[in-house]
Amino acid sequence: MNPLEPKLVLISLLIQLGVAAAVSSSLARSTVFRRLLLATDRTPIDRMQLMLLIVTPLTLGVWIRTVVPNFLAADISFATTILLGAILGPSAAAVGAVILSFPALLHHEFLALPVNLVAATVAGGFYRFADVEAIWTFSPMIDLSLYQWVRRNLRRPHLDRQVLLLLIIMLLQLGASEVAMYRPRRYFALRSNLWLLQLAIAAAAPVIVGIPLKIWNAIRIEDKLEQQARLLLEARLDALQRQINPHFLFNTLNSIGSLIRLEPELAREMIVRLANILRILLKKREAFVPFRDELAFTDDYLAIEVVRFGEKLRVVKEIAPDTLDLVVPSMLLQPLIENSIKHGLEPRISGGTVTLRSRIRGERLLLEVEDDGVGIAPERDVAMPVSGLRRPGNGIGMKNVRERMEVLYGSDAVLEMESRPGRGTRITLEMPVVATTDLQQTPAGARN
Repeated sequence: MNPLEPKLVLISLLIQLGVAAAVSSSLARSTVFRRLLLATDRTPIDRMQLMLLIVTPLTLGVWIRTVVPNFLAADISFATTILLGAILGPSAAAVGAVILSFPALLHHEFLALPVNLVAATVAGGFYRFADVEAIWTFSPMIDLSLYQWVRRNLRRPHLDRQVLLLLIIMLLQLGASEVAMYRPRRYFALRSNLWLLQLAIAAAAPVIVGIPLKIWNAIRIEDKLEQQARLLLEARLDALQRQINPHFLFNTLNSIGSLIRLEPELAREMIVRLANILRILLKKREAFVPFRDELAFTDDYLAIEVVRFGEKLRVVKEIAPDTLDLVVPSMLLQPLIENSIKHGLEPRISGGTVTLRSRIRGERLLLEVEDDGVGIAPERDVAMPVSGLRRPGNGIGMKNVRERMEVLYGSDAVLEMESRPGRGTRITLEMPVVATTDLQQTPAGARN
């Protein structure tokens, strides 16, 4: 045997590991590949598309090996066939085996196809037998796999599917090397007369299969974490909105109760307004709504409060027309208006005015709720930047608005409160401009 052969074999093994990692990482950046990989119920067409994405660059590697002398590392078709069988099943793996064998068949290596088909059948059988997670969590670190297997079986002897896959890959590789040893012109595989080097070839095969599994499983885990984060975000938003609704309804019912005996007609009007509000609250609401819908909701609320306070409560709106079709968090203004009336105007004998403003400044939407009430004493005015939000006030309404903006926008939102005792309070909300056409897009806070 040529003394350079062991060195050539070892270099080829190292390059094969690099080829497996490079191709797997490149595929992981493809949007189409990620979609097919993460699909929970793949159709046969999906399986074939995923298989084609994997085998196309590696078939080119087989062709390069057949035309470039001594460039053996480009061909990892055998390990790829095993990988296809383990993640896609025998049918897709068999088709992949045919494609991967085609350049070798043109090179008169006629045993390439049957050997690859055997690998596809065996690995595909394991796919049907084993749990999906056992395949995706397969570790290419052979020593760790064996060590963990020994520890698990010392406690409770059982059939370990991951170690079984490890042995299947090594045995298949040893068999392929034997075929290449006795039929070198009809089949190619790395081989050596040195038993230690032959063992290294067999041990490298699970690593070549395991590298793509590790890289692609990281994508699966990342997707699951994003799904959990999205579900947690939706649950938190729902909890915050439910916290607002009872608080609002309690105050509204108190207002109706105070008028139902003395002014039944006004109480009846308030009930109609309340019915409109309840109709909206009882519907399944999105986290975001068009600003014109949010204004309509506050109109019903303010109509109830105007009936309650009479001439003592005045409402002024300075709404920029170009803000009406923008998107804002639902139930955003009502808690702030309620705070202005309850804490700013109600304690004042002469009542006062609530002013609503909206405008666009650059790429930001500014909303203001201002009153000319009693204001807040300096020791009650709390403002400190936390995650990009200035946190003013500790009331239920203010707390909910602050937390919802933080959840939805993260550090891209600002809530400010400016209060002057005896002269009133102004609350300013600043957030990114989002058009109605972008209503279905993920909020910035969900991405943070």
